[in-house]
Amino acid sequence: MKILYLHGWQSVPGGLKPTYLEEHGHEVINPRLDDEDFARALVTAQAEFDRHRPELVVGSSRGGAVAMNLEVGHTPLVLLCPAWRHWGEATTVPHGTRILHSPLDEVIPFADSEALVQNSGLPPDALIATGGDHRLAEPEPLARMLEACERVSGQQ
Repeated sequence: MKILYLHGWQSVPGGLKPTYLEEHGHEVINPRLDDEDFARALVTAQAEFDRHRPELVVGSSRGGAVAMNLEVGHTPLVLLCPAWRHWGEATTVPHGTRILHSPLDEVIPFADSEALVQNSGLPPDALIATGGDHRLAEPEPLARMLEACERVSGQQ
């Protein structure tokens, strides 16, 4: 599956999570997003989406906020600790979106994802509590990210 992966603030392409997805057989488009200018990051992400037409968009933290503000039609979203209250204007996500977030997140409150689920009218199981911190870099949240990606894209 072709995935557009949008990294978080002060992160870089080629990190652990997009590499994990690649190692599990997925084609990952992972552009560098501007850290200081949200509008520029959004333009970059939209251009990559339009150019590659991925089957799924994954956004981590600030990249989740970018994903929420893209024009993606019916392309599903998987959001990792989305920082939607800090960047962008979107306050809801489409039906079918899955959100992974650690209840122990020290950067973005877990309650933000609970509110996003409620705002969007998603079922409670759209929010997957996993991991021990904001990074979601341990084996369990990585496996749950992969499972969520494959589930929302219909591969599972």
